[in-house]
Amino acid sequence: MIVMTSLSGFLRYRILAGYFNKEELDIFFASFRIPDIIFEILITGALTSTFIPIYVKYKNNKKDLSENISSIINLIFILLTVFVVIVSLFLNRIIPALTPGYDLVKMEKIINLSRLLLLGQLPFFVLGNFLTGIGQANKIFFLSALAPIIYNLTIILITIFLYQSLFLLAPIWGVVIGAFFLFVIQLPLLFNSNFTYQFILKKTKGLVEFTKLVVPRAFTVIVAQIDATIDLTLTTFLGSGAYTVFYLAQHLQLLPVSVIGIAFGQASLPYLTEIFQEKRMDEFKKIISDSLLNLFYLTIPISFFFIFARTPLVRLFFGGQKFDWEATVSTAVTLSYFSISLPFHGCYYFLTRCFYSIQDSRTPFYISVFSIMVNTTLSLLSIFIFHLPVWALALSFSVSMIINSSLLFVIISSKLQGLGLKEIFVDIGKMFFSAFLSAFVSYFSMKFLDGLIFDTSRTINVFFLLSTVALIHFALYLFLSWLFNLKEIYLLTSLILKLKEYQKKFTEIYIQYE
Repeated sequence: MIVMTSLSGFLRYRILAGYFNKEELDIFFASFRIPDIIFEILITGALTSTFIPIYVKYKNNKKDLSENISSIINLIFILLTVFVVIVSLFLNRIIPALTPGYDLVKMEKIINLSRLLLLGQLPFFVLGNFLTGIGQANKIFFLSALAPIIYNLTIILITIFLYQSLFLLAPIWGVVIGAFFLFVIQLPLLFNSNFTYQFILKKTKGLVEFTKLVVPRAFTVIVAQIDATIDLTLTTFLGSGAYTVFYLAQHLQLLPVSVIGIAFGQASLPYLTEIFQEKRMDEFKKIISDSLLNLFYLTIPISFFFIFARTPLVRLFFGGQKFDWEATVSTAVTLSYFSISLPFHGCYYFLTRCFYSIQDSRTPFYISVFSIMVNTTLSLLSIFIFHLPVWALALSFSVSMIINSSLLFVIISSKLQGLGLKEIFVDIGKMFFSAFLSAFVSYFSMKFLDGLIFDTSRTINVFFLLSTVALIHFALYLFLSWLFNLKEIYLLTSLILKLKEYQKKFTEIYIQYE
């Protein structure tokens, strides 16, 4: 479902690139910066690190669960209301400060669209994500995974049908209506839980725990959002369309990170929390070491693939009618620099949840502050001292992400008194070498096939080229994994067996229905 969510998200970007040029998309994407800041602070900062562990802690007692979780939700919604009102009043001053390189007309459009998103999208998005948290805490993932697909499809359909009359307002209204559907579709999760919502705000034990734990995590998110906002500000000095290039390249790199890293992290938190609370430390350590190796095994070959197949990938995902060749090349180069850190970025979400499961949200905060300082310093030097193009911001991000994940790993290993570092490093080294050899062969195969076999002036042939090269790359990677005796190859075998089990179950259900 998360694969489908990501693909529907990129279909949304391709539709946008077909209807709007990169200068217009600058306005659209920049309009989300302020709403995203508020959302990330209130939801990403609260939901992932504290809400789920507290829900798990009280879920066996309906009265305590309802009082604690209702108080938390109501507190967040009060804070949301305060933030939205204050920010809406001061948008005329905030947006010019964040986008100093844009002209007044562009700023005015961003202000109007941002205000609409704050008032129309954000409340439903916040409520919908609380329902997602309740579902994940109860280990129910289907509706939570279906909701963002409906969200993306709503944006796509409203853009297609209302573009001519509403122009940029079409996708914005699509976002607002999509957020409403994202909330409504998850309401059944309330009926399948032990939780009953109450209109109360009591100083419960859970609320006190939540407040103590959420503050350092919220600061972590604030620092990260400052970093993302600095990227927006710096791209405004790099010419029209630079922010669109940066934004699209970053989100294409986030595709495997979302499908593998974020999904893995979200699903692991309830289990890690339970195992730690039950003091099963040997199992806790084994899950961490095995999970990290599995994440590296899955993301390293994708990282190499994104680097050598960058241009056809960008053409396939963003090659809309108004997305010109200059934008394609610039986005492709930027993507390759983002992809350097892809394996570390994929592990980052799991590593942070290892800390959250032991109720330590301070360590990820301190490390995030340090790595973001590195990113900001490198970005400022790249733009104002060395006068490098937009890809330099992606390189700065990659350097800081590698530092961040590496420090998280070293510290969690120290806290748990060792995770078998020697074995982990040896296996990761084998993975990198296997992926490098696979990429070397695949790159020259792509050059041979491009033009000689596939006429890549057509999008469908770009898809066939990428599919063929990907098959060569990943098949060779699997062969080398077997040759170097990497045990993680059996992860894929177990996944295939699970798929066969699901297929068998669906067949049995279908036969019974018939």
